[in-house]
Amino acid sequence: MNSIQKLLSSDESIISSHEVSLVQGWMRSSKHLIILEKSRDLKALLVASEGVDYALPIDSDFKFDIDCESKSKNAGDVFISITYQKNKLLFEMLPVSKTNAFINELLKAMEHQSKRKSAGDYSWLKKYSKKTDLTVENQGVVMDARTCTVPSENRAVFVCTCAALGKFVILGIEVLTFCWTYDSVIKYQMSIREQDYTYIQGIQVFIGTWNVNGQSPSCDLSDWLTTTVDPPHIYAIGFQELDLSKEAFLFNETLKEDEWLRAVTKSLHPGAAYQKICLVRLVGMMLIVFVEENLAQHVHNVASDTVGTGIMGKLGNKGGVAIRLDLHTTSLCFVNSHLAAHTEEFERRNQDFHDIDSRIAFTGFLPPKSIKDHDQIYWLGDLNYRITDLDLTKVKNLINAGKYQTILEHDQLTRQHAKGNVFLGYKEGAIHFRPTYKYDVGTDDWDSSEKNRAPAWCDRVLYKGDGIRQQVDYKSVPSLKISDHKPVMSLFNSDIRVIDAVRYRKVHEEVMKKLDKLENEFLPQVMVDNTEVVFDTLRFLEAQNKTLIIANTGQVPVQFEFIKKFDDSNYCKDWLHIEPYMGFILPGEKCDVKLEVYVDKRCASKMNSGQDKIYDILVLHLEGGKDLFITVTGSYERSVFGCSIETLVQLNVPLRDVALGKLIELESSKDSGTLSNTSYSVPKEIWFLVDHLYRHGLKQQNLFEHPGLPSEILLIRNWLDTGSSDPLPGSVHSVAESLLLLLESTAEPLIPYNMHPACLTASTSYVQAKQLIASLPLCSRNVYLYLCSFLQELLSHAEENRLDAKTIATLFGQIFLRDPPRSRDPSARGKSQTQTQARRKANFVYHFLVNDFSELIAPVNHPG
Repeated sequence: MNSIQKLLSSDESIISSHEVSLVQGWMRSSKHLIILEKSRDLKALLVASEGVDYALPIDSDFKFDIDCESKSKNAGDVFISITYQKNKLLFEMLPVSKTNAFINELLKAMEHQSKRKSAGDYSWLKKYSKKTDLTVENQGVVMDARTCTVPSENRAVFVCTCAALGKFVILGIEVLTFCWTYDSVIKYQMSIREQDYTYIQGIQVFIGTWNVNGQSPSCDLSDWLTTTVDPPHIYAIGFQELDLSKEAFLFNETLKEDEWLRAVTKSLHPGAAYQKICLVRLVGMMLIVFVEENLAQHVHNVASDTVGTGIMGKLGNKGGVAIRLDLHTTSLCFVNSHLAAHTEEFERRNQDFHDIDSRIAFTGFLPPKSIKDHDQIYWLGDLNYRITDLDLTKVKNLINAGKYQTILEHDQLTRQHAKGNVFLGYKEGAIHFRPTYKYDVGTDDWDSSEKNRAPAWCDRVLYKGDGIRQQVDYKSVPSLKISDHKPVMSLFNSDIRVIDAVRYRKVHEEVMKKLDKLENEFLPQVMVDNTEVVFDTLRFLEAQNKTLIIANTGQVPVQFEFIKKFDDSNYCKDWLHIEPYMGFILPGEKCDVKLEVYVDKRCASKMNSGQDKIYDILVLHLEGGKDLFITVTGSYERSVFGCSIETLVQLNVPLRDVALGKLIELESSKDSGTLSNTSYSVPKEIWFLVDHLYRHGLKQQNLFEHPGLPSEILLIRNWLDTGSSDPLPGSVHSVAESLLLLLESTAEPLIPYNMHPACLTASTSYVQAKQLIASLPLCSRNVYLYLCSFLQELLSHAEENRLDAKTIATLFGQIFLRDPPRSRDPSARGKSQTQTQARRKANFVYHFLVNDFSELIAPVNHPG
């Protein structure tokens, strides 16, 4: 201090000073912070010990952060970090009792600077120190905070002793220290030495796929399943269109599951005994995995999942089923899918793939495993990609000439895969076999029906994973002729990593000895790049993504998890998805956490009514350490999707023209018993959609069974929200799905939850069902009868559209009598109970599709 006093000129003075401890990795050094003033105007901060280490102008580049919570074992410790330009120093204030006065003076100096109109001349500071900025030459304490990437030589810079810092801020980057858990470090050390205690064992994996067109197994399957000399170690066999009956389609029930299981089991390679590991089925898609008996004992963590990609994700006529397992220490995943049909629908097939890929989740793991979280992935099925831009006659001539490569240049999957639109990262073997579709049943002749469909390689096998060493075989089996598809098989030589128990114990002992030495030398360290995540304006069914980076800057592994707050049922709100929500980060590595905000039918009504908003506080918990709080915010643009029927009938202008306060008022003060003179009998939005379907969709095949395109549904949403005078956009399939989506996005279903028990009880009596509908609130009754009248008209064209009352009743039963949000998990109820309720819902609606209910209908006031 004396040396500094000697340097002061007549217009310079010391305002305040404070003893501090500079935190430098493992080391502490005593310093003084001194606030200087010149000409009662310019302010500066000196960092001094015996001399002045730094002389920093308190200008627009100067910042500091305070952390006065209990961050160490000594309650009340206070830490401040001084930032100048891009770099930072961290100090512990000693003694704490004088800290407030010093910080107040520092705040006053910064406030004074903020009011200055010019930058000021700070050249006078050079007499105190040549260091007028914070540079990395100061023992590596200062860090470039523009990036989360910490140079390896500085990885231990911010590691503090247990009695020291728990958390501090580096230009918005939270840095946390905590005591590492012994188990996590053991796991990490063992993982990096895996090569030392494991060896590679080769296995053969047989993949088979067949669309059986609803047929029973009336032929021997040996030509398909036993074509190899040596028995495969693993069979994964997938079927599509196992059963085309309405019972299978509507209620996922079929006797053919057992028929085909017996046929496959009987036809496996006779050179080995096999154990069925798992069978999973969704409607006509079935996947079975068998493992050779002597390997079965090494199979663990078996799980399965299903995803329907039919309309609204409800009908499982298209979609995927998956089985995963661990064999020794290698994880394998098998996916069987049946994608959208028809030549022109390649974009829908792409969408189906992405839906299956993103929605399959093996929830028995924490965090749940997805398809990508496996060492080896085998994807099989009727992918339905077709041949385009080639004349049918030319295709057949090229096939007869064996010029498959020329045709494959026009194969949709080949083209989409090359563009990176689908199956990114997957491989497919060379195709040297005839197209697998479409044949006259019982022959090798191409389709001779009226539709005369072009040949195509619909049935495919793709794969992904470093352990899949070689595709040995890839072919179709023309001798099996009971279907319009030919079965396909593929054989792989794959590598499985096996633990050598003796070597494992030796490595484990070495790791334990090493950790005994390191236990007290290192503390983990994590950096999070952002604690306030702000999203742009969000719209219904439009996802937005942000990435949160969690970096391990220490020298031991760390484990994190987003945990629920005290009164919450989940760790985040329904509109937010976090992937991964828990994880394990190795030293020097980082984890990119994807935050996706997506307002869908589950949460749109709460947004419209003001019960919820795009705001959430996430609790990021670090094992053995303190919690970090991250806020997620954004704004939401309201839509007719999520509005109640009672509100919609009151809107005689487009929703975008309705003030937010007015919309919230309408949603919170519903009067479902009466309609004003200006109200519509049914919402204009429902009328527009139904009227469009009436004019353009009555003869459309697969209406309400075939899903719409997401891009078109967004265009329809905008059209409804803005009251556009342009023609309604999108195909009739997209309009149909938009109608269902509008009905499903209300807070209460068309038939209120409290009436569901009575409706299910009355499902066998049309008289009772009519009485219940007559007692519905007026708005709901009008909409219900209006829609049923339209559906009756739709079914009157069944000869053209091929719809039937049972299918329509089953789908609309799930809409009109929608389950409450918290009871939609099928695992919460038995399978038979779920199917029984589905049948009763369908029966209730079925009455109104086949009977006259004209006495219940009131005159309809609509915008037409």
